[in-house]
Amino acid sequence: MSERPGLVGLECVRCGTPVAAEPEEVAWICGNCGQGLLLDEQAGLRPITVHFGLAAADPKPRWAPFWVALGRVRVTRRESFGRDSPPDPRWDQPLRFVLPAFATSVERAVAWGRHFLLEPPDLGQGETVPLNGVTVLPEEIDSLARFVVLTIEAERKDKLEAIDFSLDLEPPELWCLPAGTP
Repeated sequence: MSERPGLVGLECVRCGTPVAAEPEEVAWICGNCGQGLLLDEQAGLRPITVHFGLAAADPKPRWAPFWVALGRVRVTRRESFGRDSPPDPRWDQPLRFVLPAFATSVERAVAWGRHFLLEPPDLGQGETVPLNGVTVLPEEIDSLARFVVLTIEAERKDKLEAIDFSLDLEPPELWCLPAGTP
């Protein structure tokens, strides 16, 4: 009879300190040495860099984790009812996609992504704040970024009928940003 799998404690890859992990979380900051850590399904626990944005004018901002990735959208076909319009001109240059790294609905995640694409956050380096609730793996943001592109194109006035595009995202970085309401 085989043994049941047990839970394995997580330890910082730099200093060996136990990592306080909540169920469903996939990234943390070591409470001892400050090392960013990501639970990778293939590689196990691995080091990552975690960035902290600048606090807004709010003296007590609510901080939340976001994946930030530079991406390029290439529209190959766009059709509208009536008269076709070219794709949104913002796709002509690389854009920074900012998507939630925390648990939320797809609709809310896309709302966040749309908000930050239209109003990019200040990514200046701020002070370290607690990093909590990272439950989205970096490889999961591609589909959310695609929904953001579709949402922006569908909101245009020409009544989108069909669109084909590719999205190339660079590897995302984890940021802790002040999060108001999108």
